[in-house]
Amino acid sequence: MSLRSVGFLPASRRLLATLLLVLPLAALPLTAQATAPVDELPLEDIQTFAEVFERIKRAYVEEVDDRTLIRNAMRGMLTELDPHSAYLDRDEFQSLRESTEGQFGGIGIEVGLENGRLTIITPIDDTPASRAGLQARDTILSIDDTSTERLSLQEAVTLMRGEPGSEITVTILRSGEESAFDVTLTREIIRTESVRSELLETGYGYLRVSQFQNRTGEQVNSAIRQLERDGPLDGLILDLRNNPGGVLQAAVAVADAFLEGGLVVYTEGRLPDTEMSFSASRETAAPDVSLVVLINGGSASAAEIVAGALQDQHRGVIMGTESFGKGSVQQIMPLGNGEGLKLTTALYYTPNGRSIQALGIEPDVEVVRGRVEVTETGRQLREADLEGHLRSRDDPRQRQAMTERLREDYQLGEALNLLKALNVLDRRDR
Repeated sequence: MSLRSVGFLPASRRLLATLLLVLPLAALPLTAQATAPVDELPLEDIQTFAEVFERIKRAYVEEVDDRTLIRNAMRGMLTELDPHSAYLDRDEFQSLRESTEGQFGGIGIEVGLENGRLTIITPIDDTPASRAGLQARDTILSIDDTSTERLSLQEAVTLMRGEPGSEITVTILRSGEESAFDVTLTREIIRTESVRSELLETGYGYLRVSQFQNRTGEQVNSAIRQLERDGPLDGLILDLRNNPGGVLQAAVAVADAFLEGGLVVYTEGRLPDTEMSFSASRETAAPDVSLVVLINGGSASAAEIVAGALQDQHRGVIMGTESFGKGSVQQIMPLGNGEGLKLTTALYYTPNGRSIQALGIEPDVEVVRGRVEVTETGRQLREADLEGHLRSRDDPRQRQAMTERLREDYQLGEALNLLKALNVLDRRDR
């Protein structure tokens, strides 16, 4: 069919000609352009696209320039694929890089689209969002009076980023509550130290990984060495709750800290370079320490890779509640104009071939989050209650703070109890 017979206005014909020349190459990843066959383009749909473009140009209530329309078309094309693919302008591309490197200005939440609604996957530890009590699965209805209904994921993230010290108001709808409510937060520089550790009791360590950044694997190994300086570890709790994921290679490095070999994860996609597998090395920071891994509905992506690998290799006990179920891999593709694509290119699988996409990791031991309530009825007199009793050499304030923490975090307390039980069984077997 010749362009002359289409019957469009001149601008539409120019656009159609451009699309016919550019799309066969632009529709393919750079690595595949030289070898992949080009499917025939649906000319009728291209014609319709050009007609819609022309109608908007001529009749929309406000004048819109060509560049904006084309950018919006590309955004829509990616957004409709899945919740995680997106077109990134220069600022959005930079924001994504900052998140990976661990420093940006914002409120400290990881978000995604769930049933078309902007949903909090998890608040990041010690940020304005976590301190304000925002929770995983909260729906964000608006950002500073801008409805999120028609925003892409990246547009919403850009709105929430901003200068430290500036205020932002988000309207939240929480599951189980009838009405929405506003939360006003002050943006901060979010410096996300992705790993922290401490001793819960003598011989029992706690390792919290809040997200997976470029240096998370190194930080985990360093934290394990630090914990072991106070004496040998009888058990370790790896806390991946409300961990939204991050860099794939960092997840492999964290799993490698506990595995002496074997497959960690593999990916499968349409192109050869998306089919990869990652295995653990022999150099392992904690190969023999009893391990409990805590997960919940906010544990996603890279966190699920770690939990799935340790579960399949029977390296530890997975405890908590079912994870989020994000089993797809996004590749960041820079474009020639300084902008970029975040494109879902593969699915990842656990060593036993399980896909986690939309399924999640099932814990070995299900423990819901709660608080231990201690009843005082019938409480017996103890040595510590006697006036003038000899004081313990241990710092009582530290012991009291740790006891309160375990009381507040039921899952953590149960993980510690399980580690102790595992060590008792291990000693009996010797």
